[in-house]
Amino acid sequence: MKTAKTTGVYIAGIGQLKVEKESSLSIREMGAKVIREALNDAGIEQVDAIFLGNMLSGMISSQQQLGSLVASASGLGGTEAVTLEAACGSGGAALRAGFMAVMSGMCDTVVVCGLEKMSCDDKDFITKSIATASDWEKEGSKGETFVTLNSYLMQNYVEHYKISPDAFGMFGVNAHKNAFTNSNALFKKEITIQDYISSKFIAGPLRLYDASPICDGAAAIVLSNKPLVNTSKNLPQIKITASSAATEAVGINDRAYPLMAEGISKSGIKAFKMANISASDVDFFELHDAYSIIATLSLEAMGFAKPGQGWKLAHEGEILLNGRLPISTFGGLKARGHAIGASGVYQAVEAYLQLTNQAGENQIKNDARIGLIQSIGGTASTIITHVLVRE
Repeated sequence: MKTAKTTGVYIAGIGQLKVEKESSLSIREMGAKVIREALNDAGIEQVDAIFLGNMLSGMISSQQQLGSLVASASGLGGTEAVTLEAACGSGGAALRAGFMAVMSGMCDTVVVCGLEKMSCDDKDFITKSIATASDWEKEGSKGETFVTLNSYLMQNYVEHYKISPDAFGMFGVNAHKNAFTNSNALFKKEITIQDYISSKFIAGPLRLYDASPICDGAAAIVLSNKPLVNTSKNLPQIKITASSAATEAVGINDRAYPLMAEGISKSGIKAFKMANISASDVDFFELHDAYSIIATLSLEAMGFAKPGQGWKLAHEGEILLNGRLPISTFGGLKARGHAIGASGVYQAVEAYLQLTNQAGENQIKNDARIGLIQSIGGTASTIITHVLVRE
């Protein structure tokens, strides 16, 4: 085992809203509420900058300029504030921007907020809006959605490795089991492998329990260049020691080897190098399980399984809370809910709770010291990876 790098950025406070099908709050109220919660948790009133992750506000809520809007609503008017968009990886992109701002020395403290209000009566409009994260000229405008695109990847995987679509079932089972004990999760229903097998196919081999839901949510995290001592807490210090990003062609057909997920691999290699760790050092992995096939490809591309073997980690129970590599420990995108721009920040909040032993019934069984989180835009076309370490 390598000695993990200890330089990095401290996590000083966290906040999260319950993921809902439709929040009663406006998007500015969601952002303001969760930012104030994170600041209160850190025991501070001001920060040097705000970084927001969001994808769809301009289309669904007809509202751009979320940075300034949410800054004012949260009592931080006048503070530098910008919004970052990287499709479903927008929360991870905001986290990376905050990390770089502190690491560069340009900011001492920042707050990173991911938020998305996806609730809308017109489901077709929502589906089309999300599909703008595909290669619109080659995919979205031809009627492709992320359901059909991920179905295409899954079909390729099933045919190439000659496995049954049933092999992906334990990803959904694990996610729903963990969401059941997460008070902030959308889904509060455990499922069995038989429930998965009996669920309807929604496109090709892709079943209902392979896909994440449309929902509203917001999460926030305060980052600092030094430990912030909150006298009401006696917790270990947690640092983000690595942040990396990589891309791959947005259009699936423009990739030489779609099942290799080369963008994920590149992002992971850079993150491991920066943190001075390897895959074997990671205690848990909050991956981007918007679809079961992406979870599978992530496990393989990050070095946790050989090509064609990622699904076996789920099938053999290795991803459970007491397994060798717990994933989706609070339900993941699949069952906690995938409020697109917020998901990457929810991952950071949940990893922090695991590393500080505050996860309650969702606490993993081993003494976690190194956590890995990964936020992905599109069908694995923008990948942002972070390593969190307990000092």
